[in-house]
Amino acid sequence: MALTQLDGKKFAKMIINGANHLSNNAKIVDALNVFPVPDGDTGTNMNLSMTSGSKEVQNLSTNHAGKVGASLAKGLLMGARGNSGVILSQLFRGFSKAIETKETLTVEDFAEGLQHGVNTAYKAVMKPVEGTILTVAKDAAKKAVTIAQAEQDFVLFLEEVLKEAKQALNRTPDLLPVLKEVGVVDSGGQGLVYVYEGFLAELKGEGISLSTSGPSMTDMVNAEHHKNVQSHMSSEDIEFGYCTEFMVRFEDEKKPFNEENFREDLSSYGDSLLVISDDEIAKVHIHSEEPGQVLSYGQQYGSLIKMKIENMREQHAELLLDDQDTHIQKQPVSPAEKEKFGIVTVAMGEGIAELFKSIGAHYVIEGGQTMNPSTEDIVAAVKNVNAENIIILPNNGNIVMAAEQAASVVEENAVVVPSKTVPQGMSALLSFNPVVSIDDNKSSMESALQHVKTGQITYAVRDTNIDGIDINKDDYMGIFDGKIVTTAKERIETAKQLLSDMIDEDSEIVTILFGQSAEKSEIDAIVSFINDQYEDIEIEIHDGKQPLYSYIFAVE
Repeated sequence: MALTQLDGKKFAKMIINGANHLSNNAKIVDALNVFPVPDGDTGTNMNLSMTSGSKEVQNLSTNHAGKVGASLAKGLLMGARGNSGVILSQLFRGFSKAIETKETLTVEDFAEGLQHGVNTAYKAVMKPVEGTILTVAKDAAKKAVTIAQAEQDFVLFLEEVLKEAKQALNRTPDLLPVLKEVGVVDSGGQGLVYVYEGFLAELKGEGISLSTSGPSMTDMVNAEHHKNVQSHMSSEDIEFGYCTEFMVRFEDEKKPFNEENFREDLSSYGDSLLVISDDEIAKVHIHSEEPGQVLSYGQQYGSLIKMKIENMREQHAELLLDDQDTHIQKQPVSPAEKEKFGIVTVAMGEGIAELFKSIGAHYVIEGGQTMNPSTEDIVAAVKNVNAENIIILPNNGNIVMAAEQAASVVEENAVVVPSKTVPQGMSALLSFNPVVSIDDNKSSMESALQHVKTGQITYAVRDTNIDGIDINKDDYMGIFDGKIVTTAKERIETAKQLLSDMIDEDSEIVTILFGQSAEKSEIDAIVSFINDQYEDIEIEIHDGKQPLYSYIFAVE
């Protein structure tokens, strides 16, 4: 019997199935990273983003397809990580807008949603690149609109849409030369295909569960992401000790809901406040010292559901016993002392985080190559800084979109200085001037990005050839401003070649950030090399403690 109408519950199952299928194949998507570096994270980012949307949908009791779509979009928005995750969130944000009034969906509605999602995603990307997830989504949506004119059966419809998505994925190397050179398809496009495959499998009655062969990608990454969140403060320093989460299901006989007033009233009970609402439900996250009062306030608007209260002081004490890694480091500002400026930055490695704090960052989110913070992580950091104007330094090209998305949803006056590397972020932060406006600071800090060169040393995870350079697995690579320029079997030789490419007659300072795997003899050899070859160069050395990248060089 043909399925011609899709209700909310069936659509929700499709979403959960798509998220599970992506999660089970996240490592495959990661492995498609063009550069053979050990931190390919497209699959991880898309998985965590889609899982956030899926969890939002799982909490619903509605059978209204439009409301299911709205919940998916909210979950994706706040959970979006990396460029791929942000684009995925925009695809389904547009989709949800197109179907928001639909109680059930026809294939025409679904096709319209896919097309609207593509339009939204292309607008969200400043410079859309073909041969990426955008192309796969665009071609699949175009095919969907055509098919919907003649085919009303959802299964047959989605089979054709998925077929086109796979063909578009296979065409990505023809549109993006670097994919053809390396011999892979686009990783983000592959992730989207996995989501669509999960959708279709549910329609065929083929439910997909999360893999039980071991810890899922989500579990492993979340374990890394959340471990020892505040290891540089004592449990007693936590001002608001209870992480309180709940949902309010609105009731007509209760107080009329106004999100702005609701948020403003709740802000007096604590910090780290997030409120997301629709016509039926408000979801709340807050750190408070008096969770009972928070719940009583929420009850004025309706019934409380999905309540969770955790004692963060006890959690913090337990985490300190488990490990000493830093996730988020904060220089607290009293709520009564609202500053004019607050600077939020992202850093990979405890030493680099401390360096950012020493030169003026108010809040450091640990992340970068191995873990891209979500939109929600950045929003939480902005709220905790407690300043009128917020400057966000992402320090990684794959975090810029999530940072911009966060800046667009917070109430504070927030701007993003699109630093793509740690040295760029440091250069920008050093040019910050607290006596000028936020717009003037953004301009001068963006200008500072152009005055520093970035070099990185890491190792190859597979054999490949890029830009005419043969790269062998486990060889070391020198990356200069995002481009692999040299490779060698010995790390010190790679470092010397990279520095030779970076340093010129105008260079004055070389900063060396050495990572977890660096050795003192190598550092001494690098310093000797610079002194011998470039006698007028000033050298600064810092223990960055960053993983995966043995050395990060800044040349100014």
